[in-house]
Amino acid sequence: MSAWVLPDHIADVLPSEARHIEELRRDLLDAARCYGYELVMPPLLEHLESLLTGAGTALNLQTFKLVDQLSGRMLGLRADSTPQVARIDAHLLNRSGVTRLCYCGPVLHTLPSAPHATREPLQFGAEIYGHAGLEADIEVLTLALDCLKAAKVTSPSIDLADARLVKSLLLGQSLSAAQLALLYAALAAKDSSELASLSRNLPPDIRQGLLTLVQLYGDVSVLDEAEKALPPLPGVPEALQNLKRLAAHLPGVQVTFDLADLQGYAYYTGARFSIYAPEASGALARGGRYDQAGAVFGRNRPAAGFSLDLKTLVNAVPVRPLQAAICAPWRNEPMLAAAIASLRSRGEVVVCVLPGHESEVDEFHCDRELIEVAGLWLVQAI
Repeated sequence: MSAWVLPDHIADVLPSEARHIEELRRDLLDAARCYGYELVMPPLLEHLESLLTGAGTALNLQTFKLVDQLSGRMLGLRADSTPQVARIDAHLLNRSGVTRLCYCGPVLHTLPSAPHATREPLQFGAEIYGHAGLEADIEVLTLALDCLKAAKVTSPSIDLADARLVKSLLLGQSLSAAQLALLYAALAAKDSSELASLSRNLPPDIRQGLLTLVQLYGDVSVLDEAEKALPPLPGVPEALQNLKRLAAHLPGVQVTFDLADLQGYAYYTGARFSIYAPEASGALARGGRYDQAGAVFGRNRPAAGFSLDLKTLVNAVPVRPLQAAICAPWRNEPMLAAAIASLRSRGEVVVCVLPGHESEVDEFHCDRELIEVAGLWLVQAI
């Protein structure tokens, strides 16, 4: 095999796409900063137990593992930045009030999440710690929409669910981890026959509630149906009311509900959302409430947030026009060097054409040139 062939689902990012991704990264970080989110940069490599404790089986399977040659301990290459940000909030910042943090960096996955997905996403995310009220959920959802708006995503739609519905139904039931996993899989697949078989030994109202969840997807009227059909167990009415309040804060946005959606069921503790757009085949952003994220680090703080992959996002939005550039000759002349430096200090892109390469196509497609007129260097259109 050729030495230049990369592993499956790993790819170089070439100049045009890399420039677009970098512009998106800056826009999204600026949007988060406008909401008061502080940038953090957690390491790509950590002790495995720090990355995976309490994170669930799915993240464990997605994490590359290796042995530290210095300590002999197992290390992991992060597959998700949220556990790291929770650790930063819990131990390094250790604030008592609200903390808003954002990040953007690569993560690595052992397997692609979809047939054509990369195993090296560039993950952007924003998280708010220290507030248990729905206001935090509303803020991160609004920020996620503003980030997609900054990226020029058109007509986003939101799918809402709440992890407490299934957890409330199953609370106190004697089920093994394997049985729970099968139940969750049947719910996620909306397989009513399998779900009926798996829940046959559960109390009748719980069994009927689980079977009803499979049918509860659609517009906001689904929540009214759920209030009538689901048993009023602790947590169920509150979850449904929170979903109504979240939807009420999204005027002009198409909102749907799928109450059996269990994406990240081992992770989320409350409302969760996925944002879609006509330009993308899957969700562009996912998020919600995960109040247990910091528990393993000794601080069980309320938390809500979202994340997205910039490499996926860049393929779902229009290509941005290039910044206009100026061509300049390559000469060892102080006046020319000063003119070029002045232009660059004002934010202009100036590309010096090296001798013998005047006819080559350049990445920046210069639309102006720097020419000498009566001893002065002036910019004119090409």
